[in-house]
Amino acid sequence: GGKSFICCSSSFMDKKSGQLKSRIRPTLVEGSVVTATRTNLHWIVTEYGKFNVKGKSTWERAEGLIGLAHPQFREELIAEAEKMRIWRRSNKR
Repeated sequence: GGKSFICCSSSFMDKKSGQLKSRIRPTLVEGSVVTATRTNLHWIVTEYGKFNVKGKSTWERAEGLIGLAHPQFREELIAEAEKMRIWRRSNKR
């Protein structure tokens, strides 16, 4: 009856480039290892809030995750979600 959580900061400073980068990404990098599958994950938490992903549709997940991203990266993430056709016009901007 437990719940799974992924807790992380929404962004990080890239040591090589000195640029702020988002931990919330539209897709995983090829070869990434997934340890918490979408069917087993319940909560994702950043400093911008928490989102229960359990049972949500693809576009609901996109909206929830974008809401947890650093504000600097949200428009870029929305644009990527639109390209992937998982962003609906009813979504908030």
